[in-house]
Amino acid sequence: MQHGNVIRGARVGSAPERPPERYAPAPRRAVVYWCRNGHWMEILIAAEADAPPQWDCRRCGQPAGRDAENPPGRQRAEPFKTHLAYVKERRTDEEGAAILAEALAALHRRRGR
Repeated sequence: MQHGNVIRGARVGSAPERPPERYAPAPRRAVVYWCRNGHWMEILIAAEADAPPQWDCRRCGQPAGRDAENPPGRQRAEPFKTHLAYVKERRTDEEGAAILAEALAALHRRRGR
């Protein structure tokens, strides 16, 4: 028993298949990267494009390089920064105190104090 507007034999987002005679794939070349853990991967890149010096390993997430004998080292994990840490990087304590005093003064003016 059919319900609603069901189109049989098609999936959502499907499109008609393009005949191969209407297009030709762009020329590509394979570039191989190795990581410190011994993983390797082959990436297809456009023939005229420059290959990046590093690529993230698909298996472990570490950086991978094009030299199998000397892959790049492990990435240093950056600690999570809070919003306050980012603000403190941009402003000195004196600037922060001045901005806080200005905001408090505006708040007191609005409240009529």
